[in-house]
Amino acid sequence: MTQRQDEKFQGFPVVHRRAAGIDVGNASHWVAVPPDVSDSAVREFGTFTVDLQAIADWLIRCGVTTVAMESTGVYWIPLFELLESRGLKVCLVDTRRLKSVPGRKSDYQDCQWLQKLHTFGLLSSAFRPDDQVVKLRSYLRHRAMLIRYASHHIQHMQKALQQMNVKLSNAISDITGTTGLAIIRAILGGERDPQKLATLRDPRCRNDAQTIAKSLEGHWREDHLFELAQSLDLYETYRQKTQQCDLEIERCLGEFPDVSDGQPLPPQKGHGHRNAPTFDARTHLYRICGVDLTAIDGIEANTALKLLGEIGTDIRRWPTAKHFCSWLGVCPKQKKSGGKVLSSRSRSSGNRAAAALRMAVQSLEHSASALGAFYRRMKARLGAPGAITATAHRLARVIYALLRYGQPYVDQGQEAYEKQYQQRTLENLERRARKLGFRLSPAIAPAPT
Repeated sequence: MTQRQDEKFQGFPVVHRRAAGIDVGNASHWVAVPPDVSDSAVREFGTFTVDLQAIADWLIRCGVTTVAMESTGVYWIPLFELLESRGLKVCLVDTRRLKSVPGRKSDYQDCQWLQKLHTFGLLSSAFRPDDQVVKLRSYLRHRAMLIRYASHHIQHMQKALQQMNVKLSNAISDITGTTGLAIIRAILGGERDPQKLATLRDPRCRNDAQTIAKSLEGHWREDHLFELAQSLDLYETYRQKTQQCDLEIERCLGEFPDVSDGQPLPPQKGHGHRNAPTFDARTHLYRICGVDLTAIDGIEANTALKLLGEIGTDIRRWPTAKHFCSWLGVCPKQKKSGGKVLSSRSRSSGNRAAAALRMAVQSLEHSASALGAFYRRMKARLGAPGAITATAHRLARVIYALLRYGQPYVDQGQEAYEKQYQQRTLENLERRARKLGFRLSPAIAPAPT
């Protein structure tokens, strides 16, 4: 740091006297320590494991107690975990919130700037759950990737069938269901008779065998059949890997402590999603959280599991529900100047927990619950995107209250919500009328003629 840059911090109280800063990279890590603890305040290290061990040894020899580093790609993860295991407190800083070095930028100056800002307590640490939750989160994110890749091969199967003019997707809603997979396997086994293929129809299928047989008349080219066979094989491979991942997730959930006090789980409502875990995730979630998150309208076991993997089990990491909603990015972000609100749009965020809540909101379109009524009212007022964010905000506050206070969720219902909204609207109108010197009175019904 130059003398001119050091002058900017004159008068600031020192918060972390033994603080270090690390500029993380793929090929090298630049580490800065206080100038009074080492002859060389800035050193460059490699990124191999032996180099990471050397970084930790040097920091401990210098008496460093806390370290600030940028969350650059995935390069920070091995160093972060190693430094934490060696007893150092690591402050992971979001690169978007970190002001860059004034003047000419370099890795040498970046680590010094991080060290200086952290010394005076000017950096806020990004949220990272406990190590046990981090393991669960890794499994869940990997599982989501497997499901996404499996969906690509479903599209490849649909493409191969369409190229052969086999309109199977027009006759059944899901070609990877019982009927669809049975017919595709029979086609790849050499069967070409539409009537025989239609006999593989599941009794629960809506269309009759004649309609399905009509959709199975096509021309069977070898190249398209080869593409169909490979796509089916890859789809089944990914489904098998997903089931293996479910076993690891269930094992990981079994390691969490039981906070349910042995209370029985309330009866389940609704049906599970087709991509839901193969094990009873709802029972595990109730045992870990102590409350039934699936009782909330729009939240099913798979969504609750994603939320747990992203936010962890200790909701007290956020002091209030407002802090929690702000971290999710589902609350308005007001920009004011001169007392005038310039913008109140919610900030753009790649938060996976917020994305799960937004997906859950879309299932409330026809719900007869209070949340469903709120979503429909917001949709008429703000449009679909704004209504999804507003309802996700309300869902986040409900989830925070359940996890913080441990009380079960009770839906007041659509009618009670509409009545409450009508009463609140009437009170607002009466207050505005009194402010203008008027008084509201109920309309008198005309006398019958």
